[in-house]
Amino acid sequence: MISNRNSIRVFVLNKYKQPLMPCHPARARKLLSKKEAAVYRRYPFTIILRKETTNFTQPIEFKVDPGSKVSGIALVSNNVLLWGANLEHRGHQIKSDLDSRRSIRRCRRNKLRYRQPRWSNRKRENGWLPPSLMSRVDNITNLCYRLSKRVPLTNIVIETVKFDMHSMQNGCQLYGTEYQQGTLQGYNVREYLLEKFQRACVYCGETGIPLEVEHIIPKSRGGTNQISNLTLACNSCNTNKGSSTASEFGYPNVHKLAQMPLKDAAAVNATRNRIGKDLNLSGLPVELTTGAQTKMNRIKLGLSKDHWIDAACTGNTGSNIVFPSTNMSILNIKAMGRGNRQVQLMDKYGFPRKTKTRLIQPKTVKRVHGFSTGDIVKLTQPNHSIYAGVYVERITAIRSRGQLSIKFDGMSIDSNWRNFKLLQYNDGYSYSTI
Repeated sequence: MISNRNSIRVFVLNKYKQPLMPCHPARARKLLSKKEAAVYRRYPFTIILRKETTNFTQPIEFKVDPGSKVSGIALVSNNVLLWGANLEHRGHQIKSDLDSRRSIRRCRRNKLRYRQPRWSNRKRENGWLPPSLMSRVDNITNLCYRLSKRVPLTNIVIETVKFDMHSMQNGCQLYGTEYQQGTLQGYNVREYLLEKFQRACVYCGETGIPLEVEHIIPKSRGGTNQISNLTLACNSCNTNKGSSTASEFGYPNVHKLAQMPLKDAAAVNATRNRIGKDLNLSGLPVELTTGAQTKMNRIKLGLSKDHWIDAACTGNTGSNIVFPSTNMSILNIKAMGRGNRQVQLMDKYGFPRKTKTRLIQPKTVKRVHGFSTGDIVKLTQPNHSIYAGVYVERITAIRSRGQLSIKFDGMSIDSNWRNFKLLQYNDGYSYSTI
């Protein structure tokens, strides 16, 4: 089902900024060279036409494969993949930042006049999610709304991944009265182990081969079927290990790796329904599908495992998707946030940072001469500079006196703001092609 007759598409807008069907990159280059179109946005790359044109469009599906750390995104029209991307979330970073803020506030309360923590003033609505989980939902919904302004979307397909947490803790499938302490989700242990150990043998590291569910401490030695005692191994390593434990086999770290908490599975379970609920507000028809169907479609097509490939294979139309090529370039989108809202930096004791003689002044400006940290800019350095040339990078630092900084090949280049040209405002994401 792999075809080389198609290539990843470029988004097109008419002169009134209405979305048209994406075009081939060669056609986009021709339109730009003839001055019939202009670059509207660099990431994702979008052109805008200068003249009137027909507004004929075809149905385009927005497909999502939600994940804890990375989600797959795909745009499909008439069973042909038009565009793909991997969306990296920052939920783990948000959790770390909140923990740091909580510890600083707690330390500051203990150093000054103590007051009891207040909890009764926090009112949470029904369906409330922690910020670390809500960021995953917002990343997907925001990308859908942004793409709806670039392409004529007609419907949405979401894979509702379900992990059976209660069964995984017990090491076996539970039924009936056995499920009084949990909710049957119906996702087996093997699928969770494949995701957790990245589809590789924990002993030899081989991938792309049949893997077996293996007991770290064999049942003959008192091991259980709990998820903390299970891992994946190839047939050769499983046979050579025999009745010895993983530590005796020479891999003492496997047991620590297997005992890692089920945070990723819990994050996916907590957000799967909220993603569909929020995308319903777009007004487009939403189709919910299962992870088992996605895997069946991907295996049937003989495709490798990747998030954007899983996204393309979701739903009823995922069984006969035509891919442009096996090594097509896709966009990697990483959530970075929009900067730190904290005005004054704190030390480890929760008090404002200071030098030996004075306090470090808090941030007073967000933009300098129209530039801000994270903006994509074009820097033209004069010939007399040691870094003479043209650079297209992101701004890494700004100063109130008008000096801006970028990084290129590990070097920091400073220049006056007059040498910079703004190409794209910081939208909270970084982009790269993979």
